[in-house]
Amino acid sequence: MKPLWAPWRMDYILGEDKPSGCIFCPWEGEDLRARLILFSGRLSRIMMNKFPYANGHLLVSPLRHIPELDGLSHEELLDLMLKVRQSLKILRHVMNPDGFNVGLNLGAVAGAGVEAHLHFHIVPRWLGDTNFIPVFADVRVIPEHFQATYEKLYPHFQALADGEQ
Repeated sequence: MKPLWAPWRMDYILGEDKPSGCIFCPWEGEDLRARLILFSGRLSRIMMNKFPYANGHLLVSPLRHIPELDGLSHEELLDLMLKVRQSLKILRHVMNPDGFNVGLNLGAVAGAGVEAHLHFHIVPRWLGDTNFIPVFADVRVIPEHFQATYEKLYPHFQALADGEQ
């Protein structure tokens, strides 16, 4: 395999400032922009994935720390699904993808990186976005820096309101 240089990753790999708590839960004095949180409401939260499969890869989670769908109230479940739907609408408008992968990984064996706090992945997809590079070079190409994507999406998510359909 050939190396792909990504020196900005060393801050994360070697950094001592890794969060000690759950990445989806609210933190005391949190900086929403630094955490790539696009929306934080009464029941749900939408954030960008710092290690995306594609530009615009979002994570939608309940605000409450809970591992399974069965633990959500009807109100939380409805709000969570509305936020997934609203996220798809915003991504369609801003990024114009050809489709999406929307998924929920429950349990480590199913691929959940943070299995204690359930979250949906929304991955925008474009025709031809998985070309030969991942197959031959075992490398994923993300053409836009996540901060640039965040700046594009942020104003649209700030316009959301709790309970909006």
